[in-house]
Amino acid sequence: MAKSPNTRKPASGTRRKNRTARAPNDIDRLVGANIRALRLDRGLTLADLASEMSISHQQLQKYETGTNRLSAGMMCAAAEVLSVEIGELFRSKSVPEGESDPATRLREEAGFWVRRIRTQGNLRIAVRILKVLAS
Repeated sequence: MAKSPNTRKPASGTRRKNRTARAPNDIDRLVGANIRALRLDRGLTLADLASEMSISHQQLQKYETGTNRLSAGMMCAAAEVLSVEIGELFRSKSVPEGESDPATRLREEAGFWVRRIRTQGNLRIAVRILKVLAS
């Protein structure tokens, strides 16, 4: 079988770069660190969050430490499970948080916990408690 004229073998001792695999960058590390901070704020273990994202805890740890890059789909899954807007994953700690006051953050966290309630009975109790607190 004849070789294609456009196919060239790399010179001896050199490696061809894989253009699809890219090393994590500062943004990947920032997103990972923010996922970790949000996970810890909510009292979740690596295993808890990984299970809800349908990945292994080892893979989540690689995302959080910036060893591996997160796909857009994984970022969406993390934001959904953590009950935050996806933009929160990109927020730098050095950026003033003027847009996000403490009450807004607490509402987001309350929503996160309410969405984790699994039984109707417990959800009814939570709704009654919230009604009392809101009045």
